[in-house]
Amino acid sequence: MHQRPTPPTGPTGRRRLARKALLAASALGVVTALMAPVRAGAAPAPAAPTAATPLAANGQLSVCGRQLCNASGQAVALNGMSTHGTQWYAQCVTGGSLDALAQDWRSDVLRVSTYVQEGGYETDPAGFTARAQKFIDAAHARGMYAVIDWHMLTPGDPNANLARAKTFFTAMAKKYKNHPGVLYEIANEPSGVSWSAIKSYAEQIIPVIRAEDPDAVVLVGTRAWSSFGVSEGSNESEVVNNPVNASNIMYTFHFYAASHREEYLNTLDRASDRLPVFVTEFGTQNYAGEGANDFTMSQRYLDLMKRKKISWTNWNYSDDHRSGAVFKTGTCNGSTWAGTGVLKEAGVWIRDRIRQ
Repeated sequence: MHQRPTPPTGPTGRRRLARKALLAASALGVVTALMAPVRAGAAPAPAAPTAATPLAANGQLSVCGRQLCNASGQAVALNGMSTHGTQWYAQCVTGGSLDALAQDWRSDVLRVSTYVQEGGYETDPAGFTARAQKFIDAAHARGMYAVIDWHMLTPGDPNANLARAKTFFTAMAKKYKNHPGVLYEIANEPSGVSWSAIKSYAEQIIPVIRAEDPDAVVLVGTRAWSSFGVSEGSNESEVVNNPVNASNIMYTFHFYAASHREEYLNTLDRASDRLPVFVTEFGTQNYAGEGANDFTMSQRYLDLMKRKKISWTNWNYSDDHRSGAVFKTGTCNGSTWAGTGVLKEAGVWIRDRIRQ
């Protein structure tokens, strides 16, 4: 395993030193960044993260070959949950729910999903930016990493929201440029668009992030709802043969086990032999996140990801009525989050996998 080199003394080096200082302070219990409760009755914010937390233990992440690596150059795999759209389910992201995720579930990471359309970011850019930052800060305060998810979905061409994405990621990179706890997911699920168009988008957004935050890992969505093109009749070869012209990046893959069978599993296996991959979204149900759970197929995916140290976040940490939401409907209006009594069948299953 390689060690990270001694930082230079220029601007990038100063940022790295600041990140290391933050982690050192975190391990000593000095960091006190807390989130104000999102709703009345939310549990108070916890004590500062300690060396036992994923964030304090691993520090600044980077891509080493095809792996996600920690500050010591060791391969790591983050396991955790994704929020639902924060325009609908902000009440599910509270001090109490994040305490449960970090301490009871033992999650490494929270994916904060900011929808662009569907009543999301485009309706109130400043408001949704502030909301995402509040949730990211809360994850950090509990020692978890945060994936900043630009949840573009419809339209499927990420270039349709290029100007908005530049504004959003400029704000995010400015805020978190000295923090080791973020990964930037720049396009959730591109669809109906060529890989070359997605690549072009990535090569315009990544420099926006790098201008402020040169060290953080960037996650790039792939064609056909982040399936490496499989859902539109292609495969990972288009990315392997024409990768994004940037370093320290990973490519995303999404699956829903009841719908996405052998072809998708085999694609993930092949692609991760050639490319760094992060599964930023998956479910144990069908592709709509509903219907019966297929835990047998889901376990095959998890076994593959564990063997190959592929990080993942499950969809989703809310009480939506669909089977893919981990909490029973109405939970987010209450005050109990820990344990299995508040969880649906999928929630019990995925909590157990994260705790393992």
